[in-house]
Amino acid sequence: MGLLAIVRIKGTVKANKEIKDTLYLLRLRRNNYAVIMKDTKDIRGMIKKVEPWVAWGEIDKETLKELLLKRGRLEGNKRLTEDYIKQTLNMDIDTFVEKLLNNEIDLDSIPKIKKIFRLRPPSGGYPRRGIKVPYSQGGAYGYYGKDINILLKKMI
Repeated sequence: MGLLAIVRIKGTVKANKEIKDTLYLLRLRRNNYAVIMKDTKDIRGMIKKVEPWVAWGEIDKETLKELLLKRGRLEGNKRLTEDYIKQTLNMDIDTFVEKLLNNEIDLDSIPKIKKIFRLRPPSGGYPRRGIKVPYSQGGAYGYYGKDINILLKKMI
């Protein structure tokens, strides 16, 4: 049981209320927002419901560290820095990321952190067939597996 990265890639203009509510519960309130969540049965069920609106997969250590340092924000839109983590948790960023991936601690253990990551649209665009086709068929939405790290690096 690791961590999942979930990225919203599509708007909800013609989506029904149930889809909008599920995206809201996942904290994906705008396009190109990403969240990091534990891989549980409940979260998987929510992802399955909103799959045509999101890209998701298992995040690795290197990408998680880059995401936290470059796109992590604190209250007041202040940057999350290595010094802040060292002061508040008494551990370096590498140890924190390792413990986060092993579910020993949670993202909530950092005081005042925002649990969403605002990303840019991917440099070079989404995969060749666009956002209306699943990733398994050459599009952009759905389950990426480890390839979500490639998408996240293009968006950070």
